[in-house]
Amino acid sequence: MILKKIFLLFVVFLLSPGLAIYGRQSKIILSCDKTNDLYTIIKNNNLPYSRYASPEEALKNTREGDILLILADNYPTEQIKINEELYRKIEKKNINAFIEYPSCIPQVHFKKIQKTKKERVVITTNSFSGIDSLSILASNGLHYIDIQTEIDNPYVVAAQVAGFDTAIYGLPEKTVPLLFKLKNSNIIVATTGFSNFVSGRYAPQKEWGIFWKRILEDLGAGNKISSLKWEPEISVTYEKNEKLPDNFQRKSISKGINWYRNAKMLVADSFVDSLQQLINTGTERIKWNKDIPLGDGSKGSLECIFSEINEKGSQPIGIIVRGDCVSETAMAFATSGAVLHDKESYRIAQNLIDFYLFHSIASKNEYGDPLHGAYGLIPWGVSNPNWYKASYGDDNARFIISSLITSAILKTDRWDEKLMRSLLALLRTTGKSGFRGDRIDLQDFDKNGWDYYFRRDIINLSPHFESYLWACFLWAYNQTGDNTFLDRAEKGIRTLMENYPDKLKWTNGLAQEKARMLLPLSWLVQVKNTPENRTMLRTVVNDILKLQDKSGAIREELGRIDMGRYPPPRSNEAYGTNEASLIANNGDPVSDLLYTTNFAFLGLHEASYILKDPKIKKSVDLLAEFLCRIQVKSDKHPEINGGWMRAFDYEKFEHWGSNADAGWGAWVIESGWTQGWITTILSLRELNTSVWDLTENSHINKHYPNLQKEMLNLK
Repeated sequence: MILKKIFLLFVVFLLSPGLAIYGRQSKIILSCDKTNDLYTIIKNNNLPYSRYASPEEALKNTREGDILLILADNYPTEQIKINEELYRKIEKKNINAFIEYPSCIPQVHFKKIQKTKKERVVITTNSFSGIDSLSILASNGLHYIDIQTEIDNPYVVAAQVAGFDTAIYGLPEKTVPLLFKLKNSNIIVATTGFSNFVSGRYAPQKEWGIFWKRILEDLGAGNKISSLKWEPEISVTYEKNEKLPDNFQRKSISKGINWYRNAKMLVADSFVDSLQQLINTGTERIKWNKDIPLGDGSKGSLECIFSEINEKGSQPIGIIVRGDCVSETAMAFATSGAVLHDKESYRIAQNLIDFYLFHSIASKNEYGDPLHGAYGLIPWGVSNPNWYKASYGDDNARFIISSLITSAILKTDRWDEKLMRSLLALLRTTGKSGFRGDRIDLQDFDKNGWDYYFRRDIINLSPHFESYLWACFLWAYNQTGDNTFLDRAEKGIRTLMENYPDKLKWTNGLAQEKARMLLPLSWLVQVKNTPENRTMLRTVVNDILKLQDKSGAIREELGRIDMGRYPPPRSNEAYGTNEASLIANNGDPVSDLLYTTNFAFLGLHEASYILKDPKIKKSVDLLAEFLCRIQVKSDKHPEINGGWMRAFDYEKFEHWGSNADAGWGAWVIESGWTQGWITTILSLRELNTSVWDLTENSHINKHYPNLQKEMLNLK
């Protein structure tokens, strides 16, 4: 009896999957090209394997106890050519198999291949130990087989779901099965391509490693296999706890300014007509490629690298030419040029602002007509009428501040008259309580003139749209002594702070509204260093510091949902239909580098100079280190190497967030708002100066008397 039990245990041991079959180590048998991501990882992780060029050859060499992986090398353009006979042979050999993106699935009917629009990958089972059911993953450029047959209990689906890491409202009625087991079979089928998860930059990285580890284990590659390891195609520059080199900040500045060249952000003269033709047809983004010519700034610069990532891991270029981004790009070239002693960067900086203010239509037509209400304002963009007609006060203000920084670095007054005119144009379109409103278009001026806006009394409790106007007005007051600048700035700031923070109207999050207030409050203390003004500044500084993680990251934060202009989607159906936050709920560990962290970096930098508080200085140092760590590193994707993407999860320490924003999503790199300000403040830290101190010796006031008479001659 004892011998019989020992014999039975020995048989069970031999038949255990992934251990040995009749004395032979089981293998992973792959049908794929040698460049396949999963194959490369299996090989590099020293798992037993054999690779063959076709499904038939792979099956022929698969023995009982092995597992068979038939992978789609040419996803998404070509499905794996396979027929029902091969499925029968797999079942007859009694082996476990994984087949992705096949041309045939037994007893399953499907139509042509579809490409997702707003759907994301959602796990629908708890069998992936380490990934909870309803967890959200990103499978970039997701294409899938449009199955018409009902599938019971799929492991993974594509669905339009809201949420950060988890589908917080559950699954919608309509889902697309992406991974399931065939009935009465040992075959798992994927209706999409999962094995290109490295080259496709699927995210989060840890979860995709668990995904494949569990599939291989469940198919029988072993009761346990070690964690799969690979080098991602994009990563951070320095890991979370990695010791930083002494010159890390200077290196980051160099990478940051080279991103503009790598990403082809500077428009070449030979490319102008082609871009305009595309824009005229409604195209606003093009595929990046290394052969796009690079300009010298004399034809302007482009807006961004957009957030969409295709199945090859590439992102498109946003080709609109907008004023704020042009000026902020010039600022980045100027300040980095001072740090790196690069005269070519100076030339590019000058060319960029010359282009927008002297050579483009930005200061022509209505904007150049002294009799028109828009005179002196800077249009949102010059690429098409929809951008040209719009005047955002915030965009005008950042254009001015960026140009003043560039002027100071280059030691030039060539734009002073234009900038003084713009300051007065903003002043005369700001109401008597210090608020301008979000936007004024050319047709509004045609109807109302400018004095209507100067005399009206509106309240707009939105730092996103108002606060940098106040910063400009305070700077202009310091230069000209005109109390109208000071009066309107003070009134606006005090009214807003009386309602701070609960009654603020927030755009994508409340944290960004707090961050925006740092600059005007810092400059208010510069011109009126009173206890009351210092208290207001410290209140906002302390609120931002409460959001700072030990890593240096500034955590994104939502306010009251009813006060949000672009809150997180409140239903699955709302996902991807509007601009939106990167988080679903407060506590999601994400830093927003487009709307919050970048402007907190600027504001805290300025606050540290006026308050001279070691605590603030330490927080700015920590934030600078964080930003240098998370700068994108990628040899495979020059268009993002050296950039700062919008979303960063500081717990995963990976570029990750809810991609609900329909315009500027989680992986966008904005040439002005993000790249421009981060590169600039890092540079000013190297130059040991603040924006206020750098620009204070401007001679812009010499243009003030004549322009004031011309532009503020009230009827």
